Amino acid sequence: MGCPRMAQRLALVLAVVLALHGCGAATPPQKLVLATTTSTADSGLLDFLLPDFEARYNCDVQIIAVGTGQALAIGAKGDADVVLVHARAQEDAFVASGDGVSRRDVMYNDFILVGPRSDPARVGGSATAAEAFARIAQAQAPFASRGDGSGTEAKEKAIWRAAGIAPDPSSGWYFSLGQGMGDTLLFASEKGAYTLADRGTYLSMRDRLNLAILFGGEAPDKNPDPTLRNPYGVIAVNPAKHPNVKYDLAMKFVDWLTSAKTQARILEFTIAGQPLFYPDSAEWKAR
Repeated sequence: MGCPRMAQRLALVLAVVLALHGCGAATPPQKLVLATTTSTADSGLLDFLLPDFEARYNCDVQIIAVGTGQALAIGAKGDADVVLVHARAQEDAFVASGDGVSRRDVMYNDFILVGPRSDPARVGGSATAAEAFARIAQAQAPFASRGDGSGTEAKEKAIWRAAGIAPDPSSGWYFSLGQGMGDTLLFASEKGAYTLADRGTYLSMRDRLNLAILFGGEAPDKNPDPTLRNPYGVIAVNPAKHPNVKYDLAMKFVDWLTSAKTQARILEFTIAGQPLFYPDSAEWKAR
């Protein structure tokens, strides 16, 4: 007579245990807002890396892919939990202002000058990026600028300054687009224009573009201009200034991204056997 009652009790206990452990009612994932550059999104790197972090921490990473300047501005408003960007002077200013903490090196690639294979400005024989830009200006060959406050645009402007040139969008040959890297490359391909690009995004889109690398070599270690190295940093948004941010989760992301294991995955992300980004964290270099 007692067995059915005992079975009922065991069934009830089992149901409670399963409910407490979330069986059939999974815990909703946490949301982490990542403000980052278009290059990390357009290249496909984040799609490659993030599933591991999301599964490990039951997390949904919401990506806001914009230029570095915009990404840092989003962080400075407290509208992102962590930023992944590539303009060191702007990154240092972000931390100095109290908006970010714990900036860490993540990876690097490099900038390249791409354009029509016919190379009407003859930039291919240039010794430096500044010389290549000067040849473009002299030939008044079409040039597409991102014009979006990105790290890429900041580097482009630095090269123009080094060349002693201030290009004017009203000139008819210089186009300031206000677009991300992918859209700028597509515009340059359609227009037969030159543009400065990060190597990773160019390689990820190369088969869709009528553009060739005209200055920068076939790999970062073949780039003749060392000033074109393009380092990326990750920064958690400061909870002391922005108490709404998910700082603990952001620091888990920072630690995960800079870990030797994730750094090795960055190196595994390749196009035709060539990495799009190269690991550069302290953990990677100390392995």
